Amino acid sequence: MSLPYRPNVGIALFNRDGLVFAGFGNSSGPEIVTPGHEWQMPQGGIDENEDVIAAARRELREETGVTQARFLAVTDDWAPYDFPPYSGPPHRLCAWRGQKQKWVAFRFEGEERDIDLSRLNDGEPAEFSHWRWLPAR
Repeated sequence: MSLPYRPNVGIALFNRDGLVFAGFGNSSGPEIVTPGHEWQMPQGGIDENEDVIAAARRELREETGVTQARFLAVTDDWAPYDFPPYSGPPHRLCAWRGQKQKWVAFRFEGEERDIDLSRLNDGEPAEFSHWRWLPAR
């Protein structure tokens, strides 16, 4: 029997200049962050019966502290992908084949001092160690 895909949301947070938020990923937990791919956009699992946009707002708050963001758009379709092979100890993602993702775009309407990476991420270590605004390409 094939494992299911984990519902997931990715977040594109744009500032007033059209730059996108990127965080430097910590490599805690089972996720593999290969050198050169440490800069990431916020993302995370969608809880059972949770609305995609609500999940995006929750993940954005948990990973960045951002609560002042205006919804812009969400993708219509799911984009599935398989996890790479893994031979380490069992972890929370072992029940899934990979993830199916929807992407949500927000416009950041707060102040940069509102971005707080030091908070625990729903009981987990902080997702990012530092961040910056980057051009979307």
